[in-house]
Amino acid sequence: MNTFSPHNFHIPVMGIAFTIDSPVKVACYGINSALSIIEDNLVEMMRKYYYQQNNETYVPIEKHEENYRTRRITDYLNLVNRIVHNKLEHLKDSAFDKGSEIVKYFEMLPEESGLKGKYHQFLQAHGEAREELEQFLRKHVKPGAIEVNIMTKVDKNNKDKQGELIPDGSDALGALKAYAESDLENSAVIFSAGMNPRLFNYLENFREFDATEWGVFKKRVVIKVSDYRSALIQGKYLAKKGIWVSEFRIESGLNCGGHAFATQGLLLGPILEEFRDKKEELAADLFSLYNPAIMARGEAGFEKPHPVRITVQGGIGTAEENKLLLEHYKVAGTGWGTPFLLCPEATTVDEKTLELLSKSKKEDVVLSKASPLGVRFNYLKGTSSDRERQERIKKGKPGSPCTEKYLVSNTEFTKEPICTASRKYQKLKLEQLAAADLPQAEYKQQVDDLLAKECLCIGLSNSAGINYEVPIVKKLDAVTICPGPNIVNFSKVASLQEMTDHIYDRNALPQDPTRAHMFLKELQLYVDYIQEEVKTCFNPGPRDIKGWKGFCENLLEGVEHYRALLHKELVRNKEAFNDGLVLAEKEIMNVKFRLEKI
Repeated sequence: MNTFSPHNFHIPVMGIAFTIDSPVKVACYGINSALSIIEDNLVEMMRKYYYQQNNETYVPIEKHEENYRTRRITDYLNLVNRIVHNKLEHLKDSAFDKGSEIVKYFEMLPEESGLKGKYHQFLQAHGEAREELEQFLRKHVKPGAIEVNIMTKVDKNNKDKQGELIPDGSDALGALKAYAESDLENSAVIFSAGMNPRLFNYLENFREFDATEWGVFKKRVVIKVSDYRSALIQGKYLAKKGIWVSEFRIESGLNCGGHAFATQGLLLGPILEEFRDKKEELAADLFSLYNPAIMARGEAGFEKPHPVRITVQGGIGTAEENKLLLEHYKVAGTGWGTPFLLCPEATTVDEKTLELLSKSKKEDVVLSKASPLGVRFNYLKGTSSDRERQERIKKGKPGSPCTEKYLVSNTEFTKEPICTASRKYQKLKLEQLAAADLPQAEYKQQVDDLLAKECLCIGLSNSAGINYEVPIVKKLDAVTICPGPNIVNFSKVASLQEMTDHIYDRNALPQDPTRAHMFLKELQLYVDYIQEEVKTCFNPGPRDIKGWKGFCENLLEGVEHYRALLHKELVRNKEAFNDGLVLAEKEIMNVKFRLEKI
């Protein structure tokens, strides 16, 4: 089987720049992390920086060169891979002295790890026994996986110099090809933001995703999902093509960073319970389609399904919550994203934005409409990008320059797609709204939603450029950052050791004592969401009302699920937890009452 990290947590992709070099920082300590490979200009900047850091000759891959985008990404992944393995060899050769790299590796492991147990034995041993244990420990040091994330919705078609579409050259397809052709092994590609049939079909072209034996893949497929139904649909789609999904990475619909894909009121606890109870059924359903598919193309079948890992991320903030997810819901691992934005040893956040994050309060993190994709977006107010957007509005010149064009999707006014955050689109849309003779409240709402759009291509990339003093695009240096609501519970800029100690309940980082449990926080976010949906829909139809009622019923079922956790003594501070459920239930019933009146 594939070897997995000795840790039971991973660092998910964050923004574009914030984890662009996280594997360079943490993989040598056995920690899995993911980077985005969509923005090739950022990738090229990072190539230059790390070639120089690694004392290798940097040769630019220019935009006029053939297949430049794919080649940039592949080469960067290969470079990261070399750096990680070089750091790992250096770590293996370091002395078992206080503060050394190899001691840091073992000190950060979870206490229940068998390898950590061997390390404790080594510390107490003497003579020949100590030497044997030392050799054992050095031999079993393994790197964390270098994972890549492809947001399936970011898949603009690209053209050559003659204006002809490049075959299989769209953003997502090109990124997948670049990853498939890289040297990475025991690695994974993570597909997020839903199913893209064109991208999923393209997977069939690469044998790198085939099983070499039972449970062994050179490159694994991971899908980020919001619920069981989504996992089953996407998993079956790929299984019919002979592609096995090795991991379903469940993410909270709203209590997460970046784009927020709200479920129909389905909460994380009930979703996790369904995955726990149906995990074997899920694997069997996928295997019934997968095995005939690989045999049909002439490959030997397997006697049983490959392992399927279930992991979860979104809003986790305490060791108690981590333990609940691992032990009660039986997940294989947890994703800690937002807290790591305050850990420079793991992520890349410029100093000004880091300070803003550390001082953020509840009112500073909002579920915004900043994304040009039309998907809600968790967003930190007060960033340089936020201030720049507002300054443009004041000057009567709303919208951003559109230099990268990864999020162009709108053809409302133009033949070629343009970005809804661009100056061009916002000018045309404002003129249309002004002439539409809408009721004042509706007009104001549409204008506010429009002007909230922000350039994410540059904003989410700039932090690395500022940190490494190499701009992505000259004269455009504003930063956007998209933490989950969980960021307000963390204020200390922490070391990697401090973060792992917090996760494994060895030494907790300071947090607000009034912090709500992750399940309660998500529940309240969903209540706020449905209240806003009902309030801001000016002309609801029968379908809207039916959908909202179903949303409320799912929330109420979630409340009952969490009450069961109380009865099973699975949460601390039971009084506060119960109070949170009672309050949320009351607000849900108020929404239902309002819907009945409509």
